[in-house]
Amino acid sequence: MRITTRTNLAIRILMFCAVNEGRTVRTAEIAERCNASVNHLLQVVNLLQENGFVETIRGRTGGIRLAHPIHQVSIGRAFRVFEDNSRFAECFDPATNTCPLSATCRLRSYLTRAVEAFFHELDMVTLADLVKGN
Repeated sequence: MRITTRTNLAIRILMFCAVNEGRTVRTAEIAERCNASVNHLLQVVNLLQENGFVETIRGRTGGIRLAHPIHQVSIGRAFRVFEDNSRFAECFDPATNTCPLSATCRLRSYLTRAVEAFFHELDMVTLADLVKGN
């Protein structure tokens, strides 16, 4: 299993905001430090803001900051926002499934449980856990 670039970038943005807690950070600064394009970063910031992870401040002195204390930010929830739309296997999406075995295949149920176990483990991780000691 591989996480998407957007998920990776989202976690880096959250971590950057966490280690700079109490200050509004500019997206250009995050892009430079995370070695990412500003345009790509802005798309991710928009999703983070829509899902209540960050607050955005417009204007000359604007930027972003965490919407909640770091111990309340669930990494599992963040992963679900960015990874939930990506299907682990073709058979997970009935609209695009062409597998002739899907009606009798048992592998899908095991994969579903494995993916849920993955998210469950991340549900127990907070942003505070990721930046502790940084």
